Amino acid sequence: MPLVVEGKRVDGRGLEELRPIKIESGILENADGSAYVEQGMTKILAAVYGPKELHPRHLADPQRALLRCRYHMAPFSTEERRSPAPSRRDIELSKVIRNALEPAIFLEEYPRSTIDLFIEVLQSDGGTRCAGIVAASVALADAGIPMRDLVSACAAGKVDGFIVLDLCYIEDQEGEADMPVAYMPKLGQITLLQMDGLMTREEFDRALKLAIKGCEQIYEVQREALKKRYEAIERLVGGGGT
Repeated sequence: MPLVVEGKRVDGRGLEELRPIKIESGILENADGSAYVEQGMTKILAAVYGPKELHPRHLADPQRALLRCRYHMAPFSTEERRSPAPSRRDIELSKVIRNALEPAIFLEEYPRSTIDLFIEVLQSDGGTRCAGIVAASVALADAGIPMRDLVSACAAGKVDGFIVLDLCYIEDQEGEADMPVAYMPKLGQITLLQMDGLMTREEFDRALKLAIKGCEQIYEVQREALKKRYEAIERLVGGGGT
């Protein structure tokens, strides 16, 4: 079955169009910072705890905080029930996401401590790695952790010979290539670049530029979510003082 027909994809989007995206910040009272992301049918929750004292203490770094990341797909997140135990992919993506976020955080501000990050995929329709980074970055900022910039993330890829933005699950599975990118727009720095599949050098360059363009669009949604959160806090504090 063709995935691109007359410039339209299986879900009706254009080649360079993001899935509808929604981001909310500060939705968990018991976490120091939290965020919720819906991107198409993918739904992800992120929570941050810390900085706090690290146990056991011998794991502590006297120079910087330790960022611990747990990415997990809920048993009900896919059509077939998954085991609740972490899979090899969950463990791999936990490391990938941690590496993508570390360059943005002033970890040296919190020596001998830990920042614990939990990313729970509630529903998966492709792009969970990138959406997880997006949610985690907003949750870290919501926790008040000093950051050089928000980290945004988006994938581009090749489907039916076309370079497309923000692949859904069927495009990821049936397409020729998938390239997730994480990016700090204010600094112009890439913190994650992976590729699964084959593209020519020209296609790679086009896909990278398109992924960065997607990151910049998502970045504005991240900033708006945090702005709304801060405005809500200001109203609450202001109202309490009258």
